[in-house]
Formats: sequence, C-alpha cells, structure tokens
Amino acid sequence: MDKEERKIINQGQEDEMEIYGYNLSRWKLAIVSLGVICTGGFLLLLLYWMPEWRVKATCVRAAIKDCEVVLLRTTDEFKTWFCAKIRFLSLETHPFSSPKSMSDKLSIGRAVCLIENPTEENRQEISKYSQTESQQIRYFTHHSIKYFWNDNIHNFSFLKGLDEGVSCTSIYEKHSAGLTKGMHAYRKLLYGINEIAVKVPSVFKLLIKEVLNPFYIFQLFSVILWCTDEYYYYALAIVVMSIVSIVTSLYSIRKQYVMLHDMVATHSTVRVSVCRVNEEMEEIFSTDLVPGDVVVIPLNGIIMPCDAVLINGTCIVNESMLTGESVPVTKTNLPNPSVDVRGKGDELYNPETHKRHTLFCGTTVIQTRFYTGEFVKAIVVRTGFSTSKGQLVRSILYPKPTDFKLYRDAYLFLLCLVAVAGIGFIYTIINSILNEVEVGIIIIESLDIITITVPPALPAAMTAGIVYAQRRLKKIGIFCISPQRINICGQLNLVCFDKTGTLTEDGLDLWGIQRVENTRFLLPEENVCNEMLVKSQFVACMATCHSLTKIEGVLSGDPLDLKMFEAIGWILEEATEEETALHNRIMPTVVRPPKQLLPESTPAGNQEMELFELPAIYEIGIVRQFPFSSALQRMSVVARVLGDKKMDAYMKGAPEVIASLCKPETVPVDFQKVLEDFTKQGFRVIALAHRKLESKLTWHKVQNISRDAIENNMDFMGLIIMQNKLKQETPAVLEDLHKANIRTVMVTGDNMLTAVSVARDCGMILPQDKVIIAEALPPKDGKVAKINWHYADSLTQCSHPSAIDSEDIPVKLVHDSLEDLQMTRYHFAMNGKSFSVILEHFQDLVPKLMLHGTVFARMAPDQKTQLIEALQNVDYFVGMCGDGANDCGALKRAHGGISLSELEASVASPFTSKTPSISCVPNLIREGRAALITSFCVFKFMALYSIIQYFSVTLLYSILSNLGDFQFLFIDLAIILVVVFTMSLNPAWKELVPQRPPSGLISGALLFSVLSQIIISIGFQSLGFFWVKQQPWYEVWHPESDACNTTRSLFWNSSHVDNETELDEHNIKNYENTTVFFISSFQYLIVAIAFSKGKPFRQPCYKNYFFVFSVIFLYAFILFIMLYPVASVDQVLEIVCVPYQWRITMLIIVLVNAFVSITVEESVDRWGKCCLSWALGCRKKTPKAKYMYLAQELLVDPEWPPKPQTTTEAKALVRENGSCQIITIT
Repeated sequence: MDKEERKIINQGQEDEMEIYGYNLSRWKLAIVSLGVICTGGFLLLLLYWMPEWRVKATCVRAAIKDCEVVLLRTTDEFKTWFCAKIRFLSLETHPFSSPKSMSDKLSIGRAVCLIENPTEENRQEISKYSQTESQQIRYFTHHSIKYFWNDNIHNFSFLKGLDEGVSCTSIYEKHSAGLTKGMHAYRKLLYGINEIAVKVPSVFKLLIKEVLNPFYIFQLFSVILWCTDEYYYYALAIVVMSIVSIVTSLYSIRKQYVMLHDMVATHSTVRVSVCRVNEEMEEIFSTDLVPGDVVVIPLNGIIMPCDAVLINGTCIVNESMLTGESVPVTKTNLPNPSVDVRGKGDELYNPETHKRHTLFCGTTVIQTRFYTGEFVKAIVVRTGFSTSKGQLVRSILYPKPTDFKLYRDAYLFLLCLVAVAGIGFIYTIINSILNEVEVGIIIIESLDIITITVPPALPAAMTAGIVYAQRRLKKIGIFCISPQRINICGQLNLVCFDKTGTLTEDGLDLWGIQRVENTRFLLPEENVCNEMLVKSQFVACMATCHSLTKIEGVLSGDPLDLKMFEAIGWILEEATEEETALHNRIMPTVVRPPKQLLPESTPAGNQEMELFELPAIYEIGIVRQFPFSSALQRMSVVARVLGDKKMDAYMKGAPEVIASLCKPETVPVDFQKVLEDFTKQGFRVIALAHRKLESKLTWHKVQNISRDAIENNMDFMGLIIMQNKLKQETPAVLEDLHKANIRTVMVTGDNMLTAVSVARDCGMILPQDKVIIAEALPPKDGKVAKINWHYADSLTQCSHPSAIDSEDIPVKLVHDSLEDLQMTRYHFAMNGKSFSVILEHFQDLVPKLMLHGTVFARMAPDQKTQLIEALQNVDYFVGMCGDGANDCGALKRAHGGISLSELEASVASPFTSKTPSISCVPNLIREGRAALITSFCVFKFMALYSIIQYFSVTLLYSILSNLGDFQFLFIDLAIILVVVFTMSLNPAWKELVPQRPPSGLISGALLFSVLSQIIISIGFQSLGFFWVKQQPWYEVWHPESDACNTTRSLFWNSSHVDNETELDEHNIKNYENTTVFFISSFQYLIVAIAFSKGKPFRQPCYKNYFFVFSVIFLYAFILFIMLYPVASVDQVLEIVCVPYQWRITMLIIVLVNAFVSITVEESVDRWGKCCLSWALGCRKKTPKAKYMYLAQELLVDPEWPPKPQTTTEAKALVRENGSCQIITIT
C-alpha cells in the first residue's frame, strides 16, 4: 500500500482513523450490478453490511487529494470501517467571496486563528482548504463532523474554532470587536448552522435498518423456505415472533432518539444579540452564530447555545447539564494579559484550563453582573457538535462498540453451528440423490436443515436474561440505559470509587480552626462565631473569600464555601440591578456581621460616639474575585473594609499551595507536621492567607490586574479544618467486595494524605498494609524525569531517611504461600501530577503500579479516564462509581459505570442509582453475574436444542421422513420458548462469592459440558430410532398399519381411517418419527434442567416457580400423550399408534437419559475444572489476564516493590521506550 494514499486523521486523539482514497469505477459497478441480479439481491445486502467490501468492489484506489470516496478505519482494537462521499463547498456562488472583500473573510488555518488578514495573506489562507482556481473546498462528513481538505498538511482535518491556538491576548485584541456581516456570512458558509441536530429517524427508515439485520434476513429466508414446504403454521409463528421483536426494538430505539432530541432541543433556537465591528447591535437566531461572534448575555439569563468565553462582566451559571453539580458556578471575564505587564502575554486560551471564564453550551446562565453602559459580553469559541455538549451527544449517538468475550464467542459458536449445518446440507443432498428424490424437494430439504441448525429464537432467548436483570435492577433503584453492559458487570474484578459524595458524605462539616499568631499555631478553636474574632483578618477572609451568591434571596454556591460562611454567621448583600445602573463601576457584594456579634462598649467622653458608629458601619465590600481553579488549587479576592484607604487581598486553598505563596517567615516551623496530623486523621484542611495592598491600587486598576500580581508575598493566617464523614454503609460494602476478591481503588480530587486516611478508615487499606507514595517529577533543567518512593507512615516519623526502621519495609516479596503474601501487602498512592509524569516517562512501570495502586489523589477528570484505560490495559474488568460531578469520562470508559447522581450528566453513565449509596455496586455485580450465568445457560440450551432437532431431522431424512409442521410448532413454541423465557427468571444469589463466572463460551469446562450432552442426546435418540426397527410388530408404516392391539376401541381406528383418505406426501407418519419425537421432546426438558444452574451466582432453580411449574406441566403433558394417547392430539401432531410396551420402553430410555445427563453435568460442574487442569498439568499454563501474569512475575522480583527513600530515574537516551533504572540514594 502506497504511503501517499494512506493517511491518519485526528492523530493521537480518541477517534484516530486511517483514511484511504477511492474513485468510482464504471466497469466494477457493471460487474457488481450483474452479480446483484444473479444472486437475487443477496450481493447487495452483503455490500450493505460490509462498507469496505462495498467500496473495494465498486471503486479503484486514488490519491486522497483527488478521490471521490474515502474509506475510514478506526485505529483502535475494533478496526471498524466507515465510508463517506466527498462533497464540494463552492465559494464562487457566495456574494462575499469576491477578491475585494477577501479581507472581510475568514482565515482558516491549522488551529484556525480566525484573524483578519490583508487581502493577499487571506487568499493564501483560503487556498489551504480550497482547490487553487475554482474556489471549491472538498470535504466529507463523518459522525456529524465536517473534515475539509487542507493543502498545507495534504490531508483532511476538521475545522476548529477559537478553542485551539489562540492566545488570550488576541482574544481581546483581534476578536473582541466582533465580526463584519461579510465575515460572519463567510464563516457561516464553512461552519454551517450552529445546532446539535439529533434527527429522530422516521419509523420507516428505522424499520428498513432493523429488517436488514443479517438475523432477520435469515429469518425471512427461513419463512419463505417453510412456506414452499407447506409449514405454514410454524412460519406464521416465526413471523409473529419477529414482528413483536422488531416492534419492541423500534420502540426502544426511537424512544432513545426522542429523549436525546428533547435533551438537546431545549436551547436549539433562541434569539441572541451580537455586536458587530462598528459597535452596532444585531439580533439573530442562535443557529446563525459562528466562532468569533460577540454575544451579549441578557440580564435575565439564557441557556447557552454555544461555547463562549466571557470578556466582560460576571455570570452565575448552573452547569448541572455537564458536570452533574447543581451548585451554581461564578464565571468571570478572561484575564486580559495585555493590561497587566506581569501577565503571560503568550498564554493560549483553552476551554478546559480557562473553564472559570468559559460558558459552556447547554448550561444555564442564571444571573449576570455588569458595568454601567457596558454589556456582559462573550466571544463564541465553538458551535454545533464541536461544543462540550455536542461532544457529549456525539459520544451517545456514536458509542464505541462494547468488546466482550461472550459476544465474540457467541458469533464463533454460531459459525460452528453453520459448519454443522453445512455437513447436514451435504448429507441431505447425497442421501436424496441416492434415493432418487425430486430436485425441488432436494433443494427445499437441504436448505431446511440449515434453518433447523441455526435457531431463529436465539437472539430473543439471549436477551431474556438481560431484560429480567434490568427489571430486577429497576426494583432496587438502579436504572440502566445500556442493557448489554449488565452481562459485563458480572465480570467486574476491580471497582474505582470517587471519594467525596461517594465513599464519604457529600457535605463537609466545620470541625474547627487553627489560627497562627507570631508564626506559631494557637490551639484549635471550635467556635468561630464569637465577638473576639469578629473583626479579625481570619474571619474577614472566611467572610469574603468565596463564590457565594444570592439567587432569589437564597444563598447558594459551593457547599464548602456555604459551610464556612454559615459557621461565622455573617450576612451577604448583593447590589440590585438599579443600584448597578446608577454607578459608573460595578457595585460590590457586601458582607457584614450580625449586630449581636459586634462588641458593645460604652466608654466615657468623646470616644463614645466613635465606638458607637464603628460597629454600625463595619462591613466589607468584595471588589474583585479570582475564582477557584482546580489547576491552581486556590481562589482569592480583593476586598475593602468600609472606610479603609487600603484594600486587602485574601486567599484560601490547598495548604501546600498557600504556604508556598506566603512569606516564609509567616509560616510556622511545624506547619508540615500539623498539616499531616490533620490529613492523616482524614480531615480536609484549607489554609488562609492575607496581605494589605498598596494604596496606589485604585478600584479600576484592581479590575484589570492579573491574579499573579495579587497572589504572592502573603501572610499565613492559619488553617480551617473540615470533617468529611464516611457514609455509614461504606466499610461494610467494601468488606463485601474484598471478600469476593474484587479490588477497590480510590480516585479523588482531594489531598493525598486525606485520601490515604479515608482509605484506611473504610478498610480499603488494612491496618497492617504498607503504603508507598510515588512522587514523580518531570524532566527539568536537563535532568531526566524521576520517581521518589516514600513510605506513607514514615513521612511523619522521621526527618532523616536513615532513621527509618528497615524492618517496617516490605523489602522482598518472595513467599512460599499466599498467606505470607497477604501479610505484607503493599499499596501505591500517587497524585494526578505524578500519574501524568509516570504515564509519559515510565510506561514500563505503569502495569506494575496498576497492580497495587490503591489511592490516586488530586486527579483531574481526564486523568481519571486515563487511569481507567491503564487498568483495562492490564486486563482488569473495571467498574467506576462516582457522583457524576467530574467523573463523566471515567463512567463512560469503564466496563460498568455507576452514577450516584440522577442529573442529566448521568446520561454518560450506563447505570444510575436512585439512592446515592455505594451499596448499589455489589447489587449490580450480583445481578450482572446472574445475567451472565443465565446467558451461558440459555446459550448452552439453545445449542443443544438446535443439535437435538438437527439430529432428529437427519435421522428421519435417512428414511425420507421429517418432523411434522405441528411437531415443529409444539417443540419450538410450547417447549423451547416457554423453557427459555422461564429458565431466565432465576434471581441473583443473595451475596457476592469469591469465584467469578467464566467470561467466554469457549472454555474447557463449558465446551466439555455441551459436547457431553450432545453425545448423550444423540446416543439415546439413535438408540430409540434403531431399536424401534428391531421390534417384532415393526413394519414400514402405511395408513392401514395398526401396531396397537386390535381390541382397542373402534373410535380410535375409525377416527384414524377416516382421516387417512389423503396420502401422507411428506411421509411424516411412521414409527420412527413418533419414537424420535417423544424421546427428543423429553431431551429438551432434560437438558433444560441439567443446565439450569443455581448457586453460587443464581438462586436455585426450585425457587424459580414459573420454570418449575412450566417443566412439570410439559413433562406431565408429554408423558400423558405418550402413555395415554388422545386421538385428537395424535391427529394434530401426526403421531401414530404404537404398542403400550414400546411406550414403556421409551419411558425407560428417557429416564436413563435423564439420569445420565444430570449426573454427567453435575460431575462436569464439580470435577471438570480439576480434571482439565490435571490433563493439561504437563504443560504449565500461563494466566490469560495480563495482571495475573504480572503478579506471578513480581512475586520473584527482588527489586519490587521499590524500597522507600530510593529514586527511579528515566533513562535519557531511550525515553521513548519508557525504560528506567533504579538508583538507590543513600
């Protein structure tokens, strides 16, 4: 394959794809058309199912630059193919595309900097995407995203907005003025309509798509075949079943589309005001917005129709749609680096990094605050499917295929059945030719054997267990939007938990404060709300340094801020719209203490007046707010006490960060020790700092100053200690999971030591277990990246590395038994920064760390997703349980994601729990295991059903007979469907057990079970078939035959003779048919009982009352019609009369069959695994899962785990391989 013709698009991203170019070939098209006619349209169906075959069969390879069709293939493990047609966007037809107005147009570059270039430059920019002279841009659409041809990179790339490659400075300098009408029209031509269009397909379209499923095509083929063979009743039954199945499927698919459409339609079209270049305002529909438009955010709020960055004013936004947090967030304008000299002028704008300044699509702006005469303005950065909400909707519309061994094995098993059918097909043809059967009958009967082998009810049977499990989950408050995942949950062997709100209570309680005076910590204080502290800088910081706001008179905001503010008992007042309009500057939010807290004193003389007035007017105005940033781990405010000349800066955040920004002399010497004492007890600690600002800093200057200029040289004031209590059920649930050998991992945004403490408290890390902290440092000043290994408990015990007692360290992990290994278990803990460095520079250590990594602290949302992927790479089946706040990506990526939040964000999670408690995790795994075992039982039963029926028909074909229409109908509807749908009803076992169900159908014990039952069934059927021929009363049956006693009632004979006037064309009625029919009917029920497994994953089958009743009823009915024939039943089922003695013989055959089948199945269950292990014992078996193989390797590795106080360095020369060496620092 020529390199020129194979390119990669979206390189390094999740949706990376290979792209190949093709041109339509007329001669190939003519050959395919001929093939379609010759195959009666089957070739067309085949090409519809296989896009790569379709393109290769009708097109020839071409250069991507000039091709008409592109073939795309994902580079992930699924290697999915797509094809797309190249379209042309003509620029000549557009009124704004004349060269004169080129400077008014869009420039579309690599990251689309969207700047107004001079005419000549702009022409070059456009030529990147357009063919040189014709001004036509080539593009194709894939998964709702347009990919344009880019001449610069000689490849297709999608059009980006202002979210990449645009600096914060240029946002203010080049984009804040707005667009001209010409430029807007040109951009709209390229970017298209700003909407997240979820088209609800018409019922007809969905029907065609559903009916063209290979399975339904096979059913259609079967039905046509049966009709030609006059099996009308059975064909009708299958048609009815298929129609019910199709209607149900269409209903659920359409319902999901409608739900998704309604979810995105809320903001699809609103009227918005945009600013144009000459400062004029224009009102347009939100669907006409393009990147670069300057939107005015209305006073009364709006549901954002796009992603936009705030450049003027402040907004209060509800982001529950995206984050799952219903807490309103304050968004401030993007810092303008050009105003402040110290600002980073070249910092690139990024919606993630600057999310505190970005308004995301679909979020609700509740309130705005603004300057007089100036509007709250935002620049549109992304539109349509490129927005954050658009990406979420795309991930739902085009989900990644679920890779699960069960489904792959199911297809493999079907192929085996097709191969068996092929043998029967050839046998039937040869046998029929030898018996000189007509050609028409040969064709029908040989094709019929295929339809018998591949059971038409298989898909319906396989989904029954999942549907029942879904219903049981709903009863216990767990809702599921992806039912296929229930089976996968049965395989989970590792569960990641978010900490706050998941393992611990949602809210934090204020435990107390510890102030600093004269660089020494005072004793902790519980009550902050007292007269002594009311005017202290410490309380002033608690009163002002927050993002609280009043919405309809109620204080709301971050729960932590809310708890802090409530603890001091102050009052917050915000300026009204009228007040804001009267002043030339923004009116500050004011906080003041309640009057009863202010000290009351009545000294004599002239002091009295001053002291009387002072308390009455003691209030603080919040002048400027720098919102909390998870990247910076802090927030700060500039405030002024009423009447003071100088302003104050207050800051709060992560203690380590705050201490680093304070004057070293103000930080107590024992700061680290005090902090660790609190964090090790599981407290959440926040540090406060303060400094007086220079008097030259005026109000206006403060509005434009960068946060770096404020957040330095502070005075350390002390710590606020918050308590985050464990949820009551957490320890018990984690203990259940540990007993079931399911690993638990904590992934949190909280402090490392707090996380380790909570992990110990809840039993995730046992008291005797060791915790090794991996602190990874990126390459710096020419030095390579390195990891320092610390010992969690020793961090506080000593200040010098050599003082560590070497006996406390698990130096070697080579053990004679697993019991010893359990005694010296160790866990790795690391923060998000270290995790990123390890992923980048120490790839060979990642699997080892995944094996024992238990605590991951300070993890950003994307790092949580990377962790899930890293765990999956070592073959763990990973569950993720989070409150949906910042876990969306991880919940989506995990094999089983459970959201404890019922908000719209849970649309990203396959499972949502109604009760915000982790007790849903073991419940889900139990139900998953039950559903998985049910799937195995059903699959084994359906396989046996098809083989038993296949063998019955093959035996009867040998004497040119077959099963009758009503016999097929009775077996398939009365026995098979009833058994399948009731055997799936077994509820889950009441507790989690250590053993895990098999993940695939192709396992030794399972195959042995199926093969042994096949041999038993074939053996007993053959016995009956050949033994009946040896009976003294046997003759080739004809209408006058009567092997029964002639003394029988005349009614029996007369009824038979009357109905036998017509000749039996298909030779259904004979002794062999009757014998095979009775024995096989019992065999279906025998294997159903044998395969209906109970413990340890499901409740015993005798507790499944529907199944027990159905089986008993069917046994009784078949036994009754076998031993005491009813003429009307015999007539319908086309059964012939056989002597009573033969009926008893058949009963004995059936009883022996039942005894052998159930005994063999029980033996396989008990000793099958042991026997297989013994048989394969000669060759040492390597564990299939990577993590198990790795665990074996690490057991004999003397270098692992790394000894504390050692350092691992990345090798500079071979860094791309992630190799590393261990250097012990003494």
